[in-house]
Amino acid sequence: MAARTPDTDLSDTASRLRNAIVRTSRALRQEAAGESGLSPTQTAVLASISRSGLVTPSELARLERVKRPTMTRTLACLEREGLIERTPDPADGRSSLVAINEAGRERLARLRRRKSAYLASRLRKLDPEEVETLSRAAELLDRMREDERP
Repeated sequence: MAARTPDTDLSDTASRLRNAIVRTSRALRQEAAGESGLSPTQTAVLASISRSGLVTPSELARLERVKRPTMTRTLACLEREGLIERTPDPADGRSSLVAINEAGRERLARLRRRKSAYLASRLRKLDPEEVETLSRAAELLDRMREDERP
């Protein structure tokens, strides 16, 4: 049997962590999907608009790493749902600025509460030490992501 190396251990840990994150993310999306009426992409874009404030469709496409036509379709759906508002971009008459409105903020808050309640119900089944470990893991995951922010 070959000896394990630190890189092998890191790769194994990375693989297990990725699988756990993907499965948890999928469960959260499924938990919210029934109530939201939005696709995961639409929900992610609504959250990006909420974080960014007034933003152009091109900026959103860059943030979400999609092509502009894809973002245009997503924004059209969010607008039909009454969750965002568009205003003309004073710096570029060919474009618009997009902002989340009160209905969008309420829908996003409801989805976040539902996802948090789902996680809280799972956390209640763990020992206090395990909950503390997951709390620390959340801090570490946030710190790992800080390096990739634009």
